Amino acid sequence: MSGSYVLDTSVLLHLVRGKDLGRQIDRAFGLRASMHRHIVSIVSEAELSVIADRKTWSSDKRSALRHALENVVVLPVDGRELIEAYVTIARADFHAPGGSRNMGKNDLWIAATAFYVQLPLLTTDKDFCFLHPAPLNVMWIDPSGNQVQQAT
Repeated sequence: MSGSYVLDTSVLLHLVRGKDLGRQIDRAFGLRASMHRHIVSIVSEAELSVIADRKTWSSDKRSALRHALENVVVLPVDGRELIEAYVTIARADFHAPGGSRNMGKNDLWIAATAFYVQLPLLTTDKDFCFLHPAPLNVMWIDPSGNQVQQAT
């Protein structure tokens, strides 16, 4: 698979950790070898910074995070169009089959980023799957089975 993606916090975390699942995600989507720059919401950068602080990451791991963030486009939470995308995702959340999912605010911003830039969202978090195929193209990676698949 190739092209640009919006990377959820969970995907970035697996890439930075550099373990089996992170390597499999990288290979399956050609993330590091891609000619395309992938997009990350600044919300994901903030979430990872908090994780690094709470888990007292080593300087090597923090360096790996900085390197990963230097190789993506970090999209700020800014602008009317992104706010409208947030409203669209919040509406989809409220009207989800079976009732509102009550997505976390960070997940709403990450999904809004993918909707705004009209790119697939890569995630290991099933909380986004109900948004597929509309309003988002969600690519869910099963962290337990190491399977990469489109959300259903």
